[in-house]
Amino acid sequence: MEAVSLSDDWRRMDREQLSRAYDNTGAVADSAERLAGWRERSAGLRAVHPSELDLAYGPGERNRFDLFRCGAADAPLFVFIHGGYWMRNSRQDFACMAEGPLAHGIDVALVGYTLAPQASLTGIAAEIRAGLRCLRERDEGRGPRRLVVSGWSAGGHLAALAMAWPDVDAGLAISGVFDLAPIRETHLDDRLHLTEGEVAALSPIRCVPRGDKPLAIVCGARELPELRRQSAEYDRAWAACGNTGSYAELPGHDHFSILDELIRPDGALTALAVDLAHGAATGRG
Repeated sequence: MEAVSLSDDWRRMDREQLSRAYDNTGAVADSAERLAGWRERSAGLRAVHPSELDLAYGPGERNRFDLFRCGAADAPLFVFIHGGYWMRNSRQDFACMAEGPLAHGIDVALVGYTLAPQASLTGIAAEIRAGLRCLRERDEGRGPRRLVVSGWSAGGHLAALAMAWPDVDAGLAISGVFDLAPIRETHLDDRLHLTEGEVAALSPIRCVPRGDKPLAIVCGARELPELRRQSAEYDRAWAACGNTGSYAELPGHDHFSILDELIRPDGALTALAVDLAHGAATGRG
């Protein structure tokens, strides 16, 4: 890994200022309405595709995944990990994120995980790794297929971590957190209880793997400055290691509206998912 220069501007903020700098819900007036809309839309999709829901990959109550198949026997697999700062929401709320990829002949899985503080971030990352391994094992006997890992917000962080794991072929990190050091200084840490070791080992920007797996890093142009900074710095770190990838800030989108681009079959995030699923090159831009 190349040495990466990280901005320390956040260190000039006190705890209250820094907490507001990462308060995505407070920054978007209609965030609650959007979450409610996703839940309703997701319930509809789950009702239409009930055959492979709540499949266990581990012993925990939330160690479950849902699998939505497009109908093609050789379809690539797009895995989505939900957000909520590792302590809120559930995979069921985000089933509608499968709509865009499904329309393009891609199977979609949503992987759940135990929420903090019931689980540490170390434990959450281990659960996601186990979920991806289980999805791969289900494919044994049918031949390998391309697996793209994706996630939004905290899920974007987990997707970035997963790029170092052998079961992953490509990634799409949406509005993620890639350096945990600022998070440890916010009110979020009252429930996360991050250790110095976790900041070092679980900050994707501090442990960028070298390889040929493409990663698209995306955030909204109207996101909080700290989220935009984190995405831009992670892209630079990813490129500094000689990795293939792309970076984009989607015009007009905030931390929540950006996911419209994955729900829609003609959305910008759906297009990235399709390119990654079929091994198309991603250009830097």
